[in-house]
Amino acid sequence: MATLKALRIRIGSVSSSEKITGAMKMISSAKVHKNEMELKRLLPFRRQVDSIMAHLLATGLEFNSPLITKREVKHAAIVVFGSDDGLCGAYNINIFKYLLTRIRALKEENPEAELTVIPIGKKIANAARKLDLPKVTVELPGEGIDSKMPPEKVNEFTEGLREKFGDATYDQVETVYMRFVSMSRQLPKTEVLFPVSPEVKEEGKEAKKDDNKFYLFEPDPDSIFNEVLPMFVLSTMQEIAIENRASEQAARVMAMQSANDNAKKLLEELQLEYNKLRQQAITTELLDILGGQTER
Repeated sequence: MATLKALRIRIGSVSSSEKITGAMKMISSAKVHKNEMELKRLLPFRRQVDSIMAHLLATGLEFNSPLITKREVKHAAIVVFGSDDGLCGAYNINIFKYLLTRIRALKEENPEAELTVIPIGKKIANAARKLDLPKVTVELPGEGIDSKMPPEKVNEFTEGLREKFGDATYDQVETVYMRFVSMSRQLPKTEVLFPVSPEVKEEGKEAKKDDNKFYLFEPDPDSIFNEVLPMFVLSTMQEIAIENRASEQAARVMAMQSANDNAKKLLEELQLEYNKLRQQAITTELLDILGGQTER
């Protein structure tokens, strides 16, 4: 009977775990949809900024901006987005592995360059602290800069990076994050933030070439370009932050689904074992009763 009691306790514990993982899955799923809605709200602004940029670039003029100036990379920075909370499977491990790949790639391109890693999120910060590579330092972000930071904090953080690029503290700034593809698929990705890459600047150039004859630029294209380019960078960083949050919650949904499935399987096995032991105990008691009646 002691074994039956222990099994009942274990069944109750596994059943509670199943309910908890199920609830966490639902919460994370709701957060994924919330972040998807944020991405949709950001999309019109991104499209408008991209459209203005494309029209400006289609003029064929040369633009001057410190944000597009390429320099010899003596000091680069990698902003790596992770999570502040656990229970999201191999999410942070995959980001950290990808980060190591990017560090190796940058070191191959510029062996003498110094590299600063800026981790966003407690879990990835803990992993980054263990980095022990030559000319690679870890710099923790300021107060309130984490994986859950609101849009105004994202802008504040991005402006700080922009200033450090402008005063040549960093010659290149790139981000490493997990791109949200679907609930079951997230891909690690690198986005060069500063200098703004030629690939980004050329985007949509051909598509807008014929439309430009209907536009008049006031005060002048270069002034507009220098006003729009920071908006482009800010919207890019906002999108990265939201995609990273969506990816984290999606990874947590999958992890909780896996834990829930394992709990159900274990619960079925324990229930079967419990029923067998219970049946065995009932049979033993019946045999004892029948044995006692026969002796009389």
